[in-house]
Amino acid sequence: MTHAADRRSAFIIDVLTGEFGASMALDPAAFRRKFRKMAATPFAFYRGSASLFYADQVGDFADDRFLDERTGRVWIHGDLHAENFGTYMNASGQLVFNVNDFDEAYVGPFTWDLKRFAASVALLCYAKALSDRVISDLVDGFARAYLTELRALAAGGDDAIGSITLDNADGVLRGVLQQARLNTRVDLLATQTTIDNYERRFSLGDGVYPVDPATRAKVCAAFADYLGTLPESTARLRPVAAHVKDVVLRKGVGIGSAGLPSYNLLLEGHTQALENDVVIYMKQAQVPAVARHIDDERVRGYFRHQGHRTAESQRALQAHADPWLGFTELEGAGQLVAEVSPYAADLDWADVNEPEELAGVLTDLGRAVARMHSVADDESSHDLVDYSTEESIVAAVGDDVDGFVAHLVDFAHAYGARARKDHQLFVDLFRNGRLPGS
Repeated sequence: MTHAADRRSAFIIDVLTGEFGASMALDPAAFRRKFRKMAATPFAFYRGSASLFYADQVGDFADDRFLDERTGRVWIHGDLHAENFGTYMNASGQLVFNVNDFDEAYVGPFTWDLKRFAASVALLCYAKALSDRVISDLVDGFARAYLTELRALAAGGDDAIGSITLDNADGVLRGVLQQARLNTRVDLLATQTTIDNYERRFSLGDGVYPVDPATRAKVCAAFADYLGTLPESTARLRPVAAHVKDVVLRKGVGIGSAGLPSYNLLLEGHTQALENDVVIYMKQAQVPAVARHIDDERVRGYFRHQGHRTAESQRALQAHADPWLGFTELEGAGQLVAEVSPYAADLDWADVNEPEELAGVLTDLGRAVARMHSVADDESSHDLVDYSTEESIVAAVGDDVDGFVAHLVDFAHAYGARARKDHQLFVDLFRNGRLPGS
């Protein structure tokens, strides 16, 4: 191993230990599972190592000519990669394809979102054996679609595409929305619950465990507090919808949630018919990776705890967010609470391989990201960013559209190559027991 590789390996160890060290000590087995998932492919490694990505961006604010006092302080997703998009049913009852998973959301430089996404495109397309030229064209299309939508929104929105729905989607994304439309609450309940003596209960097994009476009491008390954080429209639900019928513990949920406790609660639906029951989750929220590299007390002091941050961030970034979205505390730790939606469907990139199809999808995703960035600004109900995001970004880019696009394309190639090399270093570190807990 060269000196450069040795230095980079040491840096990877330091960053991952700093990010996950405390959680690793609590549940080393969960992190061994997480790290094995990350070892599978460069993309999986990239997904699980947002902390490394942001550690590499330190000092980027001064070097990025598109960042200023305002564009460096935008509500961002925080982990914007190609697999964090999917469908959801919004509070207006409309199926939408958009960004999802807001666990890492925070306030920071808007280009960090775009760069993280662009590098993920490079990794995704490299795995599909697409050429560097094709990758450049795809990132180019994403960046131009992002700017086009953002400029339309800044100009008043008349020419903006807006949310991606069944009314305007086509191609691959329309197929994802149509598939989500076939889903039903009954199907979701059938996969997670069983009927016992005419009453619905959670099924156990496969990472789902019963809870003791004391734990159930604590979770239910946290749930009662959570009800006070719901939007008024949800809070007006009939009392029967707030009745907890069952509680279970879930473990091993996702690459990003290793070692974190998560509970599912089964609620009586808006009627006593069993098909209307609702499943919500309550999971412990963590400090987002990007927050470790942004020194802004106005942002840090805005949130009561990480559960509050996650819920407020999602409400800020997602127009018509999940009506069940809220937050609470459990044993002193902030919790995010939301519905386990029957209507969630992810875009399966394995089915999208030809450049023409990819170009159409990435153009739509560029518009979706622009819409997300524009929602959380002076016109939202949140006062943390009290100026127009879209106007600020459009002004920062100005007439230098080609320079902005080239900035993202060059970064995508450079960081994609770095992530592939880092993945190999990570695999060698992990398999040789050089990472804590491995």
